[in-house]
Amino acid sequence: MPHLTKLPISQFRDTQNPNHLDIGKSRAMRIPRLFVGIFVFAASLGLGGCASLWPGKSDDSDNESKLSELLKVPEAPDLIREATASQGLQPIEVDGVGLVKGLPGTGGPPDPSVYRDQLLDEMKRHDIVDPNHYLELSETALVRVRASIPPGARRGDPIDVRVLAPKESRATDLHGGWLLDTRLRQQQVLRNAVRQSEVMAIGTGRVLTRADHAPGDDVFRVEGNIQGGGRVQVTRKIGLVIRPKYQHAKLAAGIAAAINRRFFFFDGTTRRGIATPISDDFIEVEVHPRYRGNVNRLMTVARAIGLKPKADSQERLAELASQMKDPETAADAALQLEGLGESAVPTLLEGLQSENPELRFYAAETLAFLDRVESIRPLEEAARSEPAFRRPAILALEGLEHQLATEALQKLFDEPSLETRYGSFCALRRHTDGKRLLKRQAVGSFWLYQIPSDADAAIAASLREESEIVLFGQIGELSIRQFLRGPSGLLIRPDATNPRRLAISRFQPGKEDMRSTSTTSVRSLIEGIAKVGGSYGDVVAVLRIAKDKGYLKDQLAIDPLPNSKRVYYREPKSDDSDANQSDVDSSAGEADLVITGETR
Repeated sequence: MPHLTKLPISQFRDTQNPNHLDIGKSRAMRIPRLFVGIFVFAASLGLGGCASLWPGKSDDSDNESKLSELLKVPEAPDLIREATASQGLQPIEVDGVGLVKGLPGTGGPPDPSVYRDQLLDEMKRHDIVDPNHYLELSETALVRVRASIPPGARRGDPIDVRVLAPKESRATDLHGGWLLDTRLRQQQVLRNAVRQSEVMAIGTGRVLTRADHAPGDDVFRVEGNIQGGGRVQVTRKIGLVIRPKYQHAKLAAGIAAAINRRFFFFDGTTRRGIATPISDDFIEVEVHPRYRGNVNRLMTVARAIGLKPKADSQERLAELASQMKDPETAADAALQLEGLGESAVPTLLEGLQSENPELRFYAAETLAFLDRVESIRPLEEAARSEPAFRRPAILALEGLEHQLATEALQKLFDEPSLETRYGSFCALRRHTDGKRLLKRQAVGSFWLYQIPSDADAAIAASLREESEIVLFGQIGELSIRQFLRGPSGLLIRPDATNPRRLAISRFQPGKEDMRSTSTTSVRSLIEGIAKVGGSYGDVVAVLRIAKDKGYLKDQLAIDPLPNSKRVYYREPKSDDSDANQSDVDSSAGEADLVITGETR
């Protein structure tokens, strides 16, 4: 009797990109299980060689039993997460080999290597005449280029790019260099051979070396990054893989329908859900606009949606309300309430009244993702008072396109903690109207912001997303006694006729000397450096040198964002049972630990 053999899901993976299903291949090759079952059943009745064709050996009941078992829909579990696992939530690492140009003689001809061969192949594909000539110049350098494509990224999204000159490059300093367009692919070793995916990102832009902001070994001069210098070329798909026990087309459709009842958006005038069942074992999920900055949370909430009838019944709400009062279960209960949607709002509003800051935070964070303004004040307080909740609280406020959320983020500019101020600044900058509200100023190839703040003055420089200098409060005057020598031929010294002014000069071999003047204010100095052709890396390096030499008194910080993973220490339990256990358990009486936070 023939039997049905089910192909594993790995047969339909893209071999160049295992994080994606090859949907075209699965549709073309895979016959739905229902039709396979009917075919097998028919074959058992009509083809020679089966036992059922022999007189006295027919077993119609056995065939019917097998077909019935094949068509049987598995019983739905309580929650979607019991039947599924998330797919595509890990960042994809892509890399390539590129060429940095515009170096002041700090490049050089690379030694023969696999990297040189790869770069020559890329240059020939772009029809560059005599590519070896460009590689031999001292103004160019061969570099390895890498980037991470986050889950849910769409074509055209910006990403940060990392560059590193390998030892075969012979470059000594990448400062001031410009990375030419470099195609980045995912590479994997399969069957003892390197396999490359299609082009998944393209990187280009001005290099900010590690030595510009963190002086150290010589290797710091040949590695760096380009903020927002990459562009994603392939939209990444995410989804849910259905566990073998629950694989059935009808159950897959039911899971997708449950998700779409909760998560949908309007594409023009059409309402569209985010989940699409592709096969009996995979559901493709589109990122909901509200969760664009937190894809992991979207998938966690989607998997916390109930499947059983009356999943949003009063009985379940009462049970979740009880769990919201216990710190051990409150975080998961909040996610399940978020999966319920509007019907969970009264329960969450009740949670805001808790005296426990942890419980208040979970309720407020969930309300924020339900776009409720009641969440704004508790989240502002959480970001201000509890470091462990700071990052997720600011991230939740970031997604609220409401005037009160904007005001809350602006209030955090007055906090003593620079990471709170800069984290709030970045969240507001990502708002639809954020750049206009912050009144950014284009200075050369980067952005300059002046942010009013009642806290101590401070300067923040970015290493990700955008090249930007942020001045918080009234920065004090620079006190350069004799001179300050910066990179790229920069020389800054007090004006001979006016000690409250600075003379800025830039001398580079083969180029015309450039000069400018500024006041002793940091903002004026930054603008003056840009006037003589200084780059973002030049400004960051000058500020760092000024701080090291004591010319700059105010705080200078590089990318001072809140930590995305922190430990929250709960208050120790004080009931009698804990006290009785203290004699036998050395850890009793210590605060409970909770890891909180999301990585953007």
